[in-house]
Amino acid sequence: MAAESDRYSSPLSERYASRQMQYLFSQDKKFQTWRKLWIALAETEMELGLKGADGRPVITQEMIDELKAHAEDINYEDAIRREKEVRHDVMSHVYAYGLQCPKAAGIIHLGATSCYVGDNTDIIIMTEALQLVRRKLINVIAKLAEFADTYKNLPTLAFTHFQPAQPTTVGKRASLWLQEFLMDLEDTDYVIGTMKLLGSKGTTGTQASFQELFQSDQETIDKIDPMIAKKMGFAQCYPVSGQTYSRKADTRVANVLAGIAASAHKMSNDIRLLQHLKEVEEPFEKNQIGSSAMAYKRNPMRSERIASLARYVMIDALNPAVTSAVQWFERTLDDSANKRLSIPEGFLAVDGILDLCLNVVDGLVVYEKVITKHLMAELPFMATENIMMDAVKKGGDRQKLHERIRQLSMQAGENVKKHGLDNNLLELIAADSAFHLTLEELQAGMDPAKYVGRAPLQVEKFLNDVVNPVLEENRDVLGMTAEISV
Repeated sequence: MAAESDRYSSPLSERYASRQMQYLFSQDKKFQTWRKLWIALAETEMELGLKGADGRPVITQEMIDELKAHAEDINYEDAIRREKEVRHDVMSHVYAYGLQCPKAAGIIHLGATSCYVGDNTDIIIMTEALQLVRRKLINVIAKLAEFADTYKNLPTLAFTHFQPAQPTTVGKRASLWLQEFLMDLEDTDYVIGTMKLLGSKGTTGTQASFQELFQSDQETIDKIDPMIAKKMGFAQCYPVSGQTYSRKADTRVANVLAGIAASAHKMSNDIRLLQHLKEVEEPFEKNQIGSSAMAYKRNPMRSERIASLARYVMIDALNPAVTSAVQWFERTLDDSANKRLSIPEGFLAVDGILDLCLNVVDGLVVYEKVITKHLMAELPFMATENIMMDAVKKGGDRQKLHERIRQLSMQAGENVKKHGLDNNLLELIAADSAFHLTLEELQAGMDPAKYVGRAPLQVEKFLNDVVNPVLEENRDVLGMTAEISV
């Protein structure tokens, strides 16, 4: 049996998440970022003129060059062997890096604590992962906008409580999904804009080690974090911390992911219901099997998968919240194992969700004749107010007509529900002399477009005023496609 098949492997990697997102949470990305952070720290200390007791520079350009030469070729075997001895992942990688860089071995991690590489790397990876989520989210928004625009004028039966209500349009319904994803984009942008590095603050966040290294030169010490942040592509570091950055930052990130999951879940639920009604259907490939037993079935499997993954992400958001709440004073380690699971898996799941959303929305099939059939079966009930007004114009009494329509509607409803007949309300009204309306006149008023209100205009205005400016601003990230592996 192959090694890959005789142990647990995460379905998030095997089935759902993209290669790009998997790379961001890979060992290579993690440990290469550790090394870049060690280089940034050493460079900063060198540039700030760190000197030894003899007055000579502690760190030289030759050491920096040596570190940079081995920034990406991680010698994993050495690190793994060392960790079995010392039971400390950071010090094992310091040791392994030192084997490759003998000239710089003595200054790697100088003045830092483990969270310097661990926490800063977490922030860097989460930020890059949020940016990937953002790009995919914008592409889902773009595809939904196309769909909403295409079907903005197509009347459809709207539901409240999943009971027939006044008509809307297919495009207007899609705009409701679209608006929620736009809210998620706003939240994503906000959180990306608040991401800060931990910096290098030492074992309890006091920078005591740098006080010692730089002989209490406060002006020089104040430059350390801003310089490290700039080298790593960030605007700033958190101004204060314990040993770690506040775990509330993880909570913010997880809540953004949960919000996206909730929006996707809502849309996927609607699509599943519409597919049951045979009005709208998710893509179904030529050779796809819907059921092992029922060959005729076309199950909404991708929408179901969106809902399934979304529930996982929404519940996963509890992990960082609880972890944040129970951190003791300046640092406890009961966050570590939880973070290794909850943050990567939240991102991997949302990545899979957005790929599924992009795939589904890009291939939605709309069955206009079925939509019209369902609408026309209910429209006579919804047109009764207009019918009553027309009858009043012909001399009828509004109150008496209201009661007659109520009675006739109940009769027509009984024909449909009890006897399985078509809705014959129009025929019943035409046969009632109180209305003075012919069947032809009544049928002429059954144009669904008359009953959708401002839905087409609302969609057009929403797209022009709100959605399109966002897409134009982000046109450089448009054009993504999603490959679904299963």
